Amino acid sequence: MEWSIVAAHKTSEAALRRLSRVISLTRAGLFAETITRAFWPVWSLLFVLLALVMAGAQDQMPLEAIWIGGVLAFAALVVLMIRGVRQFEWPSRDMAIARLDATLPGRPIQALRDAPAIGKADTASQVLWRAHQTRMATRTEAARPVHPDLRISRLDPFGLRHIALLFLLVAFTFGSVSNLATVKDLGVGNGAALASGPTWEGWIEPPTYTGKPALYLNDQANGALQLPQGSRVLLRLYGEVGALTVAETVSGRVGSVDSAADPEQSFDITQSGSLEISGPAGAVWSIEMQTDTAPVIAAKGTPEASGRGEMTLPFEATDDYGIVQGSAVVRLDLAAVERRYGLRDAPEARPAVEVPLPLPIAGDRAAFDEVLIEDFSQHAWAHLPVVVDLSVEDDAGQIGEATLRFDLPARRFFDPLAAAVIELRRDLLWSKTNGRRVAQLMRAISHRPEDDVFRKETDYLRFRTILRRLELNLDHGLSGEKRDEFAAALWALALDLEDGDLGSAAERLRQAQERLSEAMKNGASDEDIARLMQELREATEDYMRELARRNQQDGEDGENQQSAENSMQMDQNDLQRMMDRIQELMEQGRMAEAQQALEELQRLMENMRVTQGEGQQSPGEQAMEGLADTLREQQGLSDEAFRELQEQFNPGAQSGQSQENEGYSGGEGRGQAHDGTGGEGQGDGESEGQTGQSDGDQPGQSQALEDRQQDLRQELNRQLGNLPGQGTPEGDTARRALGDAEEAMEGAEQALREDDLATAIDRQAEAMDALREGMRNLSEAMAQQQQQGQEGSAEAQGNAQDPLGRSQGNRGPAGTEEGLLQGEDVYRQARRLLDEIRRRSGEAERPEAERNYLERLLERF
Repeated sequence: MEWSIVAAHKTSEAALRRLSRVISLTRAGLFAETITRAFWPVWSLLFVLLALVMAGAQDQMPLEAIWIGGVLAFAALVVLMIRGVRQFEWPSRDMAIARLDATLPGRPIQALRDAPAIGKADTASQVLWRAHQTRMATRTEAARPVHPDLRISRLDPFGLRHIALLFLLVAFTFGSVSNLATVKDLGVGNGAALASGPTWEGWIEPPTYTGKPALYLNDQANGALQLPQGSRVLLRLYGEVGALTVAETVSGRVGSVDSAADPEQSFDITQSGSLEISGPAGAVWSIEMQTDTAPVIAAKGTPEASGRGEMTLPFEATDDYGIVQGSAVVRLDLAAVERRYGLRDAPEARPAVEVPLPLPIAGDRAAFDEVLIEDFSQHAWAHLPVVVDLSVEDDAGQIGEATLRFDLPARRFFDPLAAAVIELRRDLLWSKTNGRRVAQLMRAISHRPEDDVFRKETDYLRFRTILRRLELNLDHGLSGEKRDEFAAALWALALDLEDGDLGSAAERLRQAQERLSEAMKNGASDEDIARLMQELREATEDYMRELARRNQQDGEDGENQQSAENSMQMDQNDLQRMMDRIQELMEQGRMAEAQQALEELQRLMENMRVTQGEGQQSPGEQAMEGLADTLREQQGLSDEAFRELQEQFNPGAQSGQSQENEGYSGGEGRGQAHDGTGGEGQGDGESEGQTGQSDGDQPGQSQALEDRQQDLRQELNRQLGNLPGQGTPEGDTARRALGDAEEAMEGAEQALREDDLATAIDRQAEAMDALREGMRNLSEAMAQQQQQGQEGSAEAQGNAQDPLGRSQGNRGPAGTEEGLLQGEDVYRQARRLLDEIRRRSGEAERPEAERNYLERLLERF
């Protein structure tokens, strides 16, 4: 029995010995808690005082305020120390054991220290007690040191300790530890402190754009410094004047220099050298200046022109800190211009063209690659030798330059007539003295329009209108403003001649074939050949869809259905192989064979005809035909007014009989001979389908002209009442344009009555422009109505086949453009998509994975 008591006692002692380390750590935690709770006001006050001294408050405050503040601070420290000592209680071992025991289940440590009060003589009781002690000893094995509770928010509800710590951190950041040494000199006052010896302060501020921090020289005494060029040095000398002096070789100052003993000195670092403050407590620095180099820019490739005529010039720029702006200045390289034809005369002085260089929106501008994209197609220097000066500027105002020489890339015209018009436009912009030459060439081009020079009558009418207005202005002196107007009109005409009516698939296909053929004859570049080949593929696809649409329309008639069944069909792969063969021959340089294959393809497409039902014209077709007649009649009146004006300046001329003033069909220019049907030179003065014309009026009589202009205006007013497409945007736009034409006709009529032929010709030209605009809008309205009608009957089309023998199946009618780009050319849409990708890639809030994907898209396309 006694042996059981002794064993239990040994078990308790062994368990307590194992807990010695845990108890000691818990006791240390209690000590930290007691110290923190008793003395937190003391160290908070010390933090505030230390922050004030490091910030230099003692140098700014009066001596009396410093003494009063010092006494109050010392008294506060004494009071807080006494209060802390009273609250402090040294933690005992029993306190640590109690803290530790409270964290264990059943308070096993207290159980191990207990002794049985009864049952010492009972064997069973002793065995039970020993088992209890053993179980408690086992529980103590899980004991761990108790973490101290250092939270004193209950004692400091206003967070004063955090404010004190913030003051100290601010003082460490913006103050100086060296200010602590000045506290010992406060006993005799500031004046005595200065008298005891001179002192100084110094700062160096690098330029802001370098992004480098300012230096406090008192913390960098006696050392080597590397500083950017242009850094600002500021020194302040305290004490007796002359006790401290400044010697430096970094500013490069010459001439009148301030005294080396001035209390405050500042200068910029412009070279490497030394900086020394001579005198008591002086210092010396060796300064190595980091030179700010000028930026560098260079082209990364040759400039190219896109299909739309935009010049793309890739370039790269670098700088040691960053580029703030850049520009490209384009100047004519007159010495490299081949001075012949319209370029023989001296060119008119034109200012250099300056465009800003694109810079990265986000990211580092120290090194980047960009592409300058500008459209110079309409400039007078297009395709002429130019000098391009690229320049970039950094924050220091330094400029890096690069000079390039090349022919200014611009849009190319493959249609022969369009190319000729563009060349005439260039000559006119080169110098106004070329005006007579341009007019003569325009007369030569339009002399025999029946020789298939002009594909459409409206193109000829526009060409002649520009010619007459140009000659009229040449007689009165061609101004720069008028010259620019004619250049704009020639540009618009050339675009229409080149692109044609893109709403007509057959016309587009024919033009694509002609442009490709012309490019092969003129030895165009591989890029131009590839672009034109792609246009041919797209035009062919559009043409096939148009044929399929007509097949569907004609399928309602039995005879046409039979004709469609007997029409020629071919597999789409055959057509594709033919175009692939053409492209392969061109890539191999076998242009003659490629030309022959292209002609075979052209004959094949021309033989693909679909018979259309012969029925009555729709209201829209009737309106278009009437407006076309009105346009021809207005052109004839304008011709006669122009000849009347010529007769006034040259009475000996035979009006209307000049061989240089023929009508579109070869007539002698008697007004109505421009209708494209007669062409016999008779000029009957009456157009079929028109009413109210003055029969028997002879051209050349001003009274007849004004009456006929009035009748033509009234006829246009009648046509406006029967115009289809009302309520649609295109139809309303057409009505507005034709209303403008009517107003211009009224102005021309008034000018004719006043015998002001020059003004009448201008108003008639405005009327013709408005008529053409109205006809274009009306054509768009009719096309939209036709497309809607096709969509409405798409389900009833069945499984008809297109000219290539393809079944529509479940993919929608082949005549519709379902799933294809609608209403807009593909290049413009692609441009918008690229701009949207660039915008999204520059948004920093987007996920990094998405931005990386967008950047890969930009790099690829």
